[in-house]
Amino acid sequence: MDRPELADFLRRCRTRLAPADVGLAGGARRRTPGLRREEVAHLAGMSADYYTRLEQSRGPRPSRQMLAALARALRLTADERDHLFHLAGEEPPREAGGSTHVRPGLLLILDRLHDTPAQVLSDFGDVLAQNAMAAALHGDAFSRPPHMRNIVRRAFTDNDVLARYPAEDRETLLRAHVANLRAVLAARPDDPRPAALVAELRASSPHFARLWEEHRVAVRRSDTKRVLHPVVGPLELDCEVLLSAEHDQRLVVYTARPGSDSYERLRLLRVVGLQDLTVG
Repeated sequence: MDRPELADFLRRCRTRLAPADVGLAGGARRRTPGLRREEVAHLAGMSADYYTRLEQSRGPRPSRQMLAALARALRLTADERDHLFHLAGEEPPREAGGSTHVRPGLLLILDRLHDTPAQVLSDFGDVLAQNAMAAALHGDAFSRPPHMRNIVRRAFTDNDVLARYPAEDRETLLRAHVANLRAVLAARPDDPRPAALVAELRASSPHFARLWEEHRVAVRRSDTKRVLHPVVGPLELDCEVLLSAEHDQRLVVYTARPGSDSYERLRLLRVVGLQDLTVG
């Protein structure tokens, strides 16, 4: 681990970002350019003290999970992320299939959607990034252990997830998850991640195993969903799915038709935010 070079790199990446670049309010005029240390720490999900020690060349070696969070918070390109890993004495991630690194341009779009729930998913269901509105709608994915950030795994193993949808919609939702996962597995048979998820769920969930045997195939596309939010009430949302160039990542944006009850409830959700969120 090259502590001085790591500290310098973190400082330079932090100072080149404006609050608006990461979806934060600018507030009062700043004496120095860039984000504050505590803002980077908040975006990365770490303590401000820990991040400060990294910038002062006296912090412990960050975990691979923490390095990935810093790369996301600082909006690093794939090359910059790899450099960050090298400075910390770690080998950069080498995914066999699709990448888990969200490109800065996609994160910039996500940050601009401050009044609309939006999140970036891998094609097999891992939440890679989400804005504050998506966290308020679905729960903060990054407060959960990494393996529980997959929406397919949670749909089949966490009863609270299905409870957020009307009973008559649940089977359709589960079928869509399975059909999309089968399409991904066929497209990338050598990628161990979707294959491992399928093997795990076939062994642990009889419901998943039954749906898997139906051999339905359908890539996830735009749809309309009804969500039962515990604070603002029922929402009917149009889900627009935008694919990355490689089709391995999806930006999902949730909107409500202007003038509808759902539109007003989304506005309320923006005010409430995560304050009273009880979904996990």
